[in-house]
Amino acid sequence: MPRQPAVAGYFYQASPSALKNQVERFLVPGAKKIKALGILSPHAGLIYSGSVAGAVYSSIELPGTFVLIGPNHTGLGAPVSLMAKGQWETPLGTVRIDEELAAGILSRSRLVREDALAHMKEHSLEVQLPFIQYLKKEFSIVPIQMMDTRFETCIELGNAIAEAIQGQGPGSRVQEQGVLIVASSDMSHYISAESAKKKDHKAIQRILDLDAQGLYDTVRDENITMCGYGPAVAMITACKALGAKKAVLIKYTNSGEVSGDYDQVVGYAGIVVS
Repeated sequence: MPRQPAVAGYFYQASPSALKNQVERFLVPGAKKIKALGILSPHAGLIYSGSVAGAVYSSIELPGTFVLIGPNHTGLGAPVSLMAKGQWETPLGTVRIDEELAAGILSRSRLVREDALAHMKEHSLEVQLPFIQYLKKEFSIVPIQMMDTRFETCIELGNAIAEAIQGQGPGSRVQEQGVLIVASSDMSHYISAESAKKKDHKAIQRILDLDAQGLYDTVRDENITMCGYGPAVAMITACKALGAKKAVLIKYTNSGEVSGDYDQVVGYAGIVVS
């Protein structure tokens, strides 16, 4: 059975036409396209974080496969949960899972488990799909949720992803059409806009430096409530193993720009790694 949308009509518009219009408003026409290995993209309701996600997806060449890594907000499922088979539905259509690449990741990690339960009610990966579906007609995904965010877990996951991508043979979809590793994360939660910006840019700088250990330590030492720091560490690790040399901040903002409440904001950053 396909994985049904969990947050349609809540985090984003539920009808196909309304969702297309919503996504379109957040895209950046004419943006220069980067051949990316990975991105950091937010996952709040599109009304708040859509401008950042739209700017990021507008700024990259879209490949044929997306490895999506997000934080597990629900507490359901295995500590690191990969949905290895099937399809995901959104109001914009059906997205299939790349079963070959998923199996390759599973075979290269002792910590990643094949598990669908973690994905059923989780929003952090689902909200990425409308942007990709609007911009790319055919693509596949490998969805991964992280509840275990120990540093060694993040590093093992990142290395397993890179090794699985490198292990796809000539003529495979991955080799012919490319892969993008998406780390889904919001930044600081429910502090003032001023404090959020100060804290968030410390974490952002570590990502721009491609410093996985530095990001992990900074988030913990500075008490930065970045929910997807584990996925971001895994993404950096995988991208560096695949030859990444630089990262660029595409956009940073916070929920106060929409709500008008700058005392209790959530921060959003969009970063491209290439």
